[in-house]
Amino acid sequence: MNKIKKPVFFIVFAVIALFTVTTVFGVHSQYGDIVTTHVHGADDIRLGIDIQGGVDVTFEPADGADATEEQMDAALETIKYRLITQNINDSETYVDYNSDRIIVRFPWQAGEVDFDPEAAVKELGEMAELSFCYGSEATYDAEGNPAPAGAVILTGADVEEAGVGATKNETTGDATYLVTLKLTENGAAAFHDATSALYSENGVISIWMDNTMISAPTVNNVISNGECTIEGDFTYESAKDLADKINSGALPFSLETSSFKTISPTMGQGALEAMILAGVIVLLFIIVYMVVLYRLQGVVASICLTGQVAGMLAAVSGWFGFMPSATLTIPGIAGIILSVGMGVDANIITGERIREEIRAGKNLNAALTSGYKRAFSAIFDGNLTGIIVSIVLMGAFGVADSWCAQLLSPLFRWFGATTEGVIYSFGFTLMTGLIMNFIMGVLASRLMTLSLAKFKCFQKKSLYGGGMDVK
Repeated sequence: MNKIKKPVFFIVFAVIALFTVTTVFGVHSQYGDIVTTHVHGADDIRLGIDIQGGVDVTFEPADGADATEEQMDAALETIKYRLITQNINDSETYVDYNSDRIIVRFPWQAGEVDFDPEAAVKELGEMAELSFCYGSEATYDAEGNPAPAGAVILTGADVEEAGVGATKNETTGDATYLVTLKLTENGAAAFHDATSALYSENGVISIWMDNTMISAPTVNNVISNGECTIEGDFTYESAKDLADKINSGALPFSLETSSFKTISPTMGQGALEAMILAGVIVLLFIIVYMVVLYRLQGVVASICLTGQVAGMLAAVSGWFGFMPSATLTIPGIAGIILSVGMGVDANIITGERIREEIRAGKNLNAALTSGYKRAFSAIFDGNLTGIIVSIVLMGAFGVADSWCAQLLSPLFRWFGATTEGVIYSFGFTLMTGLIMNFIMGVLASRLMTLSLAKFKCFQKKSLYGGGMDVK
């Protein structure tokens, strides 16, 4: 405790205040009519279909092309992939194989008032651009968008078919999955030249879709017959995923929009505003309760709870540069409320432990140190359990490319896309809220309380639940 100095409180408070303000309002600059967003704020949060509404669109193969089930799966994979790259995880996608139709439902853009369904679905229905390029390096434009740096070897037109193959280990009997490629005559000739040049140095041929690299296999052999395999640590699902992506760039047809319509929100914007107002009122009541019951410790807890809420909003809006924004649904708001409740519980546990230590006759310094130490184990157990549950929910109902979905896909692959975004949003906000509880409710709270205890005016046991001044 002696290592924590008086200025620590003001430093931590300033950081939380600045973080909260930028989370709510964001950071923007304007030059003429051009507004540049440097830090995303609350207005940039993408609201789910159940809150804001969205689009219902049906795609069909253009010019009446008769697509196979494999081709429809590949087209669906393209749409799902583009939804993921746009950070839309509250989406529903279906395939009607009998009529060769793909039905997609996704929410409006955040802050959008005049919604243009045709413009919204145009990018989703465009044919994927597939390319095989030398090396795995990328170049970036002024906006930070990547593109392959190496020369193009093949395009989607040179790929005849991609599929899933398997080899069997004779000793263990286990199957090893791989992706098979069959090229056209022109593609085979170009691939032979490329693999001949790269084979001796174990070079890399990267595979790009819509300027996003989806794989970068190493060349192990010279391919002369136009048929090759991509090997790696594949499961059947991951191998099929890559094969579908490659096929989507080699589809012999493009998609056209046969119908679209806007979707009214389930609860409506008015319900969201009512929930926000109710949440603010409840938070104020919690702050008053904490201050009355735990006094100075309650003031610190209230500051940290505000920082915790700001942290959850920041995670959803994309405030953190290392993680993209997410869609906020009604269950996502429930995750925020639940994690705030656990944050309040953590502060109550800490406050009660400090009270017990003071009433046991310990001096203030010893009571604060011991109180935080005793409270940590209970807080840690409760929050860790909640984080594990949230990871399981995100893995079971998350988008296919997320790390938690890949981790748990063998257990939860039977869950469909209809509940995907709704439950994922709940797990995401719950997990971020519990992580922020560790940062704010444990670390920041401890630093601020021990710093305040250095000031003579705050060295009264009555301010922490006791009844005597420090001797």
